[in-house]
Amino acid sequence: MSRNLPPHFTLLQVVPALDAGGVEQTTLDVARAVVEAGGRALVASVGGRLEGELAARGGELVRLPMASKNPLTVLQNGGRLERLIGERGVSLVHVRSRAPAYSAWIAARRGKVPFVTTYHGVYNAHSAPKRLYNRVMARGDAVIANSEFTREHLLSEHHGIDPARVTAIPRGVDLGLFDPSAVRGDRLAATRAAWGLSVEDPRPVLLLAGRLTAWKGQGLLIEAVRRLKAEGGEDPILVLAGDDQGRAGYRAELDAAIASAGLQDTVRIVGHCTDMPAAYLAADFALAPSLEPEAFGRTAVEPQAMGRVVLAADHGAARETVLDRTTGWRVKPGDADAWAEALREALATPPEVRRAMGEAGRERVQRLYSLEAMTDATLDVYARLMQETAR
Repeated sequence: MSRNLPPHFTLLQVVPALDAGGVEQTTLDVARAVVEAGGRALVASVGGRLEGELAARGGELVRLPMASKNPLTVLQNGGRLERLIGERGVSLVHVRSRAPAYSAWIAARRGKVPFVTTYHGVYNAHSAPKRLYNRVMARGDAVIANSEFTREHLLSEHHGIDPARVTAIPRGVDLGLFDPSAVRGDRLAATRAAWGLSVEDPRPVLLLAGRLTAWKGQGLLIEAVRRLKAEGGEDPILVLAGDDQGRAGYRAELDAAIASAGLQDTVRIVGHCTDMPAAYLAADFALAPSLEPEAFGRTAVEPQAMGRVVLAADHGAARETVLDRTTGWRVKPGDADAWAEALREALATPPEVRRAMGEAGRERVQRLYSLEAMTDATLDVYARLMQETAR
């Protein structure tokens, strides 16, 4: 087996579900890398819409109730995972979420195999019990943070953690998938049609891709576009692409804000988008206005891989992934006036300057945020732990 992993290496990743999201996508990416390196990749989860993709990448789903936070189920899951470790010869356990982390930690310790955690988000703790609950994610023999921002937060939040055990490995982008040259015209036309836009519509398109939830900043952008138009600025189209995931009340709030501002012909709420490379290429600018700091924020990185300029809130990992006025703009978080001004400046930027910014962003993503860089670094962590265990 390559990458210094031992023969018959078997990885067990533990996640609550396999629906769309950064955690789930990274789980699949790492599973494929392990299989390509000659190992086996198991995923314990309740499953979801990505089950078929996991199988296509050579991974195997072990269906368990890992999404449950019921203390009794957590203990039972610990026993289930311990049996799985013994029966399938699991070499290492990697968990990516807090609720199943307790089950995975119990099982790994009883099964005497290395335990790895990944901090995919910044777990805010406003009380000692919540901080204690979060601490399980810092108990790994190795702890992976998905950005330097996340790593610094983790070390400041959990005192006594050896910094040598915490490695920053940014999320990886599949550059084969997110490749401008691979998107045909029919995909662009289909995407614009799904958004209710004709091919001839000359208005610039602003895209916010992300689930409909208040902290992602959809309401902020609606207000910023209202102010932009009220001041006689350019007339763009704002596309909000993402599921409401049952947040019907928030969706209703957005619809009401759009109607109140008279933006029915300007703002489109289009639901889940299955072809994100085409979506980014169909847009002129990608927006990431999150009201809370993003631990990584793939919606600020994936569009750069497609050569698109990004406007992102100036906090969290965006300070690492977006170079202000070089690959995009970093904008004051939560400030509708600042966002209206940034949109005005971006829309007024000459096309040749925007193309150069897009090219700079794509080159940087290729260099720092490729899928291969992420999976290689992760497998290096596995190999190091396996060597330490053997010694």
